[in-house]
Amino acid sequence: MVTVSSFQAEEQRRSIAACFARTGLTVGQLWLRYFALGGDVSEAELEEFLQGLLPLPGIQRDMVAHAVNERLDEISDVRRAPYSRDAGEDIRPRGPLAALVGLLDGAHRVAPERLPEVIATAGRALGLRIAVYLADYDQRRLIPFPEHAPGRVPLAIETGVAGQAYRRAGTMLAEDSAGPRLWTTLLDGDERMGVLEVEADVDTDLSDPALRTQCHWLASLSGHLIAAAMRYGDGLDMTRRQRRRGPTAELLWQHLPPLTAATRDVVVAGGIEPAYDVRGVTFDYALSETTAWLAIFDAGRDTGAASLAVSAALAAYRSARREGQGLHGQESAVDKALSSRFGAGATVRGTLAEVDLTHGSLHHLEAGGEAPLVLGSGREPATVDSARRSPFGAGTPGRISTARLRPGDLLALHTEGLSDARSADGARFSLAGCLDANAGQVPPEIARRVLQAAKSHCHNTFTGDAGLLLAHWPGMP
Repeated sequence: MVTVSSFQAEEQRRSIAACFARTGLTVGQLWLRYFALGGDVSEAELEEFLQGLLPLPGIQRDMVAHAVNERLDEISDVRRAPYSRDAGEDIRPRGPLAALVGLLDGAHRVAPERLPEVIATAGRALGLRIAVYLADYDQRRLIPFPEHAPGRVPLAIETGVAGQAYRRAGTMLAEDSAGPRLWTTLLDGDERMGVLEVEADVDTDLSDPALRTQCHWLASLSGHLIAAAMRYGDGLDMTRRQRRRGPTAELLWQHLPPLTAATRDVVVAGGIEPAYDVRGVTFDYALSETTAWLAIFDAGRDTGAASLAVSAALAAYRSARREGQGLHGQESAVDKALSSRFGAGATVRGTLAEVDLTHGSLHHLEAGGEAPLVLGSGREPATVDSARRSPFGAGTPGRISTARLRPGDLLALHTEGLSDARSADGARFSLAGCLDANAGQVPPEIARRVLQAAKSHCHNTFTGDAGLLLAHWPGMP
């Protein structure tokens, strides 16, 4: 290594400071880039260095220079900050911290369609090659993003290692003629967005538990960024949708909460079908440390105003719930919203529920909706006792029913369109049997499999919209 005199070090500092002034970055933004490279001085110390008040070792000066030069490369081809060593030597540190911080920094204000490049760059900090696949809205295929990436094709969720990783919401190692690769699930919290394909050089052991953990971190942060980007750009969403979605379905999908969410004490997961032609079904939930609030609404498919009615019911329910009102208050709010907006005769069927996460107490109210099903370990799915009232909008108060969940129970709220899906010969879909057959899966995979099974049973010709909302209560530790 070349030894640098104090004079040369000061000349380098002056040049770095002058170049930094042309970057348009704040000291905080420069520090974030420097930190992602492995720098270990504080933001205040970096500012003192730039002002000539604090000397830094050569390696730290070079990291600052590299952070400055990366920014200059982005904005122009101006004079670059000098290094204290051979400019051809790679000084960028590698590792999980550099990858995660680099991912955050690279995603700041980036266009959504450029996120795969940002994720790939973060992967290179771990010595990995990474590609992004997004799940389509039918949850049948994993679509490469960008969709026409060379050498990449859509993959089936039901088969293959990539699909297995998605189904299990985990990480799987594939060995094939192209070499080993990892498939790890893209997660926004607990919602599955797709998978990452991870490849490495021959001297990297993809079965290393530490590397798998790093890939999981990267996939989780990438999933958060992708979900956030979908709120302000259409490129990611256009990849996920494989056919046209009409205005009615568009409205209802925009009102849905994430299809999966979890706390330490409960996991919820749901879905609606037909995914591209849903007309009158929606669901909602809210989670806290002590309570899970659940709701599902069904306005039918036969009227043009079904989507507006079910959206009004959803909005009234959310408003009442967020004001702290209980089930009767929520029920009254939905009744009033429907009668005042649509007049007499506008009704929406539905079920409201609250689960006490400390003791497993279930309180529920059915307004023309289907009574919840409960599936527990070692016993058949059972419909809980209920006292159904007329649908929302009729203005007839209902009675709240109660039940007690056991640790490990799975609670299922559903619409008639799901349980009444029929085959060509008129046979009804067995919702209870399908839930029981898939009881060993994680809740979002149970929801996916049940809806896929119902779709196959009726050959995707639902007479009513199918809605499903699951809540798994593991019980208090």
